[in-house]
Amino acid sequence: MKKILVLCMLCVFTMAFVSCSESEDKSLETESSAVTSAAAEEIAETTEEVTEQPTEEGKADSQNATVAPVEVVEEGMTPIYADEIKDGVYSVEVSSSSSMFRITECELTVQDGEMFAVMTMSGTGYRYIFMGTGTEAETADESEYIVFEEENGVHKYTVPVEALDMGIDCTAFSDKKETWYDRTILFRADSLPSDAFVNSLENTVESLGLTDGEYTVEVSLEGGSGKASIYPHTQFTVVDGKATARIIWNSSNYDYMVVDGEKYLPVPTDEDNSVFEIPVTVFDRKMSVSADTTAMSTPHEIEYTLYFDSSTIAK
Repeated sequence: MKKILVLCMLCVFTMAFVSCSESEDKSLETESSAVTSAAAEEIAETTEEVTEQPTEEGKADSQNATVAPVEVVEEGMTPIYADEIKDGVYSVEVSSSSSMFRITECELTVQDGEMFAVMTMSGTGYRYIFMGTGTEAETADESEYIVFEEENGVHKYTVPVEALDMGIDCTAFSDKKETWYDRTILFRADSLPSDAFVNSLENTVESLGLTDGEYTVEVSLEGGSGKASIYPHTQFTVVDGKATARIIWNSSNYDYMVVDGEKYLPVPTDEDNSVFEIPVTVFDRKMSVSADTTAMSTPHEIEYTLYFDSSTIAK
């Protein structure tokens, strides 16, 4: 009898141990499966985030939230309002804080102290836009939304313009994601012709009261691939009311420059750089020039702008 009782107890213990082991194995299997599944999901999400590249605005809006916005307002910019611009229709450049919201063309109309612009977009992914933030758009009446007009397969939006050279809030509603994406846009005053303004925004030798003599001025260069540069501390000479600047490049590969349609050849120098003496047509406003480089397999004429800062002039 004792033997039978011992055998029974041993049997119960064995069954309990097996059951516990099976339960533990199942628990471990489930846990392992969950970890593997989570890892797979994480890898899939990471892969999607890396491989999905935006092709045009609104087509990859999930990327927009992670792309750092670009600052469109530059140092020294002052807002320019409608009463400072002559009535008329002008082509104007527009800077955007997002590469997913790119304006390819824009026509600015100034009339009776008000401005509006017709913006042509690079893509067709937005249903409408709102002049303000996404939060403001969500609470606004739908009649305030600006709907596009389609022309030759492109979308155009007519928007009010408060001022040039000022960051303006603008939010766009994505067709794909059905959500608002905030942008900042800026209508550039320096893209308008100089005679568009009631009072000239530019300074000249005459307006600055510069007499004949030698001066220095700080000059900045923009354009090209961004690799080219010039010596910023530049000498210039005023003779008979006209300024001529000595531009020194960081390379010896420039064989001519063009200013206002006139070609200028490099001047002889002992320096291992391309040096040019060119007229300064304007201060405190971007001055368009081009320069021909021989650094590539074939010569290329590249467009640049020079900005002569009159506040740094010293005699």
